[in-house]
Amino acid sequence: MAGVVVSGAQVSYISQDCEEIPEFLGRKYGHMAKRLDLSFNLLRSLEGLKTFSYLEELILDNNLLGNDLLLPRLPHLHTLMLNKNQISLESLLDHLAEVVPSLQYLSLLGNMACPNELVCKEKDEDDYQRYRYFVLHKLTNLKFLDTRKVTKREREEALVRGAFMKVVKPKDAKASSDAASTSPEMHYTPLPLGSRDLTNHRGILGKCRYIYYGKHSEGNRFIRDDQL
Repeated sequence: MAGVVVSGAQVSYISQDCEEIPEFLGRKYGHMAKRLDLSFNLLRSLEGLKTFSYLEELILDNNLLGNDLLLPRLPHLHTLMLNKNQISLESLLDHLAEVVPSLQYLSLLGNMACPNELVCKEKDEDDYQRYRYFVLHKLTNLKFLDTRKVTKREREEALVRGAFMKVVKPKDAKASSDAASTSPEMHYTPLPLGSRDLTNHRGILGKCRYIYYGKHSEGNRFIRDDQL
């Protein structure tokens, strides 16, 4: 087939502008492929992977995969490359933990999921390290994440603090201002309800148990006896 490169158990179908995995790939190579490279396509769905049950390596770099990404169960998959897609961490990690239990090598560079300072100027090394702790907390078998080997210290930190390392995205400022503009304005005043009407100038009377004698007045500190 045009565009398909096969070398032993390795199958590549690169830069073919396909939006879904062609049916013929699974029919012809699904039973024997251990490495599948579908980089530089326009993939939005991975439904065609169901027949690739023996995959050990899957490369999906430079596609259009988003948060609705769904992988079939691939029990032998140990390497997954998802660089430069449109993925966030919302449900990805739980899904991967369920369908690829043998995963050891994962790369998410170039996605919103990965706060790497090389691809996002607003992020720094601390953001990236928190992301690593959170990923390692979810995927405990990982040996390599993005471009770095997982260290013993990272694994220990992920075990202790990883669950709290998820970065929560703040609400959109515009949405917050819009919400504020649609809510009725509330003006606080300590005055009783009866005195809040500007057209009603009645005084408010009341009793106070405290009697002020002036002993603690700050002004008395500067008055000499001959001035009294």
